[in-house]
Amino acid sequence: MRPTVRFLSDTLIGQIVDEAVEILCTLGVEIANDEVLKLLSGYGAAIDRNSSRATLTHGIIERAIQLAPHQFSLYDIPGHKTHDFSGNNVYFTPGSAALNILDYRTRRLRKPTTADYIEYVKVVSGLRHIASQSTALIPADVPAAISDSYRLFLSLLYCQKPVVTGCFSIESFDVMKDLQVVVRGSEAALREKPLTVFSCCPTSPLRWSRTTSQNLVDCARCGIPVEFIAMPLSGFVAPVTLAGTLIQHTAETLSGVVISQLASPGAPILYGGSPAIFDMRYETTPMGAIETMMLDCAYNEIGKHLGLPTQAYISMSDAKQVDAQAGLESGMGAVLGALAGINNIAGPGMMDFESCQSLEKLVLDNEMCGMVYRMLEGIEPREDFPAIERFQELLAGKHLLASEHTLRYMREEMFFPGPVIDRANRSRWEQDGARTLEERAHSEVERLLREYVPSTLSEQVKSALIQRMEAEGRRGGIDRLPVRA
Repeated sequence: MRPTVRFLSDTLIGQIVDEAVEILCTLGVEIANDEVLKLLSGYGAAIDRNSSRATLTHGIIERAIQLAPHQFSLYDIPGHKTHDFSGNNVYFTPGSAALNILDYRTRRLRKPTTADYIEYVKVVSGLRHIASQSTALIPADVPAAISDSYRLFLSLLYCQKPVVTGCFSIESFDVMKDLQVVVRGSEAALREKPLTVFSCCPTSPLRWSRTTSQNLVDCARCGIPVEFIAMPLSGFVAPVTLAGTLIQHTAETLSGVVISQLASPGAPILYGGSPAIFDMRYETTPMGAIETMMLDCAYNEIGKHLGLPTQAYISMSDAKQVDAQAGLESGMGAVLGALAGINNIAGPGMMDFESCQSLEKLVLDNEMCGMVYRMLEGIEPREDFPAIERFQELLAGKHLLASEHTLRYMREEMFFPGPVIDRANRSRWEQDGARTLEERAHSEVERLLREYVPSTLSEQVKSALIQRMEAEGRRGGIDRLPVRA
């Protein structure tokens, strides 16, 4: 039996959805994009051009929900299916778009570089329990104008896993699509086997900027999956109550579903988000707060109620170092998110209010993900009934270490983590150097970098990726990229 957790009753889910729909049909949503407003108007939405506000109808919203697919798949660079976003399948991906990296040697934050990004990608390629990469760091050694496409370029060049990414500008979309087409060979092949998921973020409360709404439309029309990342903050730009925040999150996310499905019926989507409470004491948005985790799990239930696959930023921490707080908050989030059946859990490696990535935390979180997967398998009998024979053997031999039953099921029953997790007794731990968690994690980072296996991309495809990125670099004002394959 798969273990589960729920925070909302069916009745409460229905009330939240009804209130969210009423808000969209009464107060509407601001959309700073004339093309999208025209699209919605064509389906019967009332448009106020002065305020750029679209007031939707029940029919529009119901139509969009019916058109949205209940599942879709992701594929790696060679074209193998890696993700089946359906049911309660759970996958992990690192947190995205960190402005800083935690430097192991100095224990201080600094701006990441291209070299840091390449190391990150190489580490992710060797992490067994993290199924996709994300554009997790923003290299500071290239112009901001090309940063979005440059991160995707590096990910495609050095790692074969699918990528969770996104645009901060309208201009970046075309080159990011082109990079994917280079890998797949054609736009039709990319549509058939999606390689990325793009994050599209409404602005709370109830607003879509020109950039994010255009990215949403562009992705839908190209068949590139998107995840909606609504970010209401309880007590700041959302009601202080969790139920009130969920109403707002539902309204903002449903507005994205409408735009996507009217732009291209059947466009693949993840019902996602990154809501949080607002801690008035410090004026921060703690991603490691239990209420933030509850919001994530609860809106996942709403997404499942609507028949949509889901996403959440949940298994992360607000800690400033790889310490006990980092483990507490990330572990709780990963466990709760997995028990809730969130399909794409984003967060490993991320800390300091979604602003910092740590490679040491990333390899630690990979072990956390492995433990979570073992938990999801639940408890199943394996030749345990009748039990008499097993206990006769135990009583006769005083242990079952060499039992055929033990040898047959040991690996299936028990998850054995790697060297980052210390399970030795104290004397052996001391004999091995009495290394701290961070030291063990850093050793694992170094091992993964040493054993990195290059991508199987052909030299022709690599060359085409570089040429396309170099052209984009010249548009951004640089003649030479910091990296060449």
